[in-house]
Amino acid sequence: MSVTLVLGGARSGKSRYAESLLRTYPKVTYVAPGAVPDGSDPEWAERVSAHQARRPTGWTTTETTELPEVIRAAHHPVLIDCLSTWLTHLVDDIDAWQDRGRAESHLEKETARLLDALGSSTVDVVMVTNEVGCSVVPSTASGRMFRDDLGRLNAAVSAASDHVALVVAGRVLDLSGCPVVPD
Repeated sequence: MSVTLVLGGARSGKSRYAESLLRTYPKVTYVAPGAVPDGSDPEWAERVSAHQARRPTGWTTTETTELPEVIRAAHHPVLIDCLSTWLTHLVDDIDAWQDRGRAESHLEKETARLLDALGSSTVDVVMVTNEVGCSVVPSTASGRMFRDDLGRLNAAVSAASDHVALVVAGRVLDLSGCPVVPD
């Protein structure tokens, strides 16, 4: 069993790379924790459709934010794409974009649950996430909160991972042997 984190910017190839890591498995549980397309955003629906079209027929898709439960129940490798949409969904679910303290408390609890599940997993888990901390500082408080909270989530999951890869411009950098920043 191993845990792999794949980070990268938009359209960097991170999802394709993560999928390639599990391509040889006949069965994979693909977890999509983002918003389910409802027709209100054609561009989002197109992105989701492109991801679905790439998946092998033996892969099962689960649309949920209950990542710890999926990991604990899994009998086959799990691919989670992606942690940034998971974080967004978690804050949306409690309507806390304007309440930083409540959002942070909720995210800390959910991150701890995720890390616990990863630590006891009996299957390979590959997670995809966005790296958003290398860009322009967001102009809104909620944008800065998202960036900061995703940075904390990514660091926590990275520290709990056996393998970490950064995908930039379609190239993969293996960060697995790099030192981890102490708490």
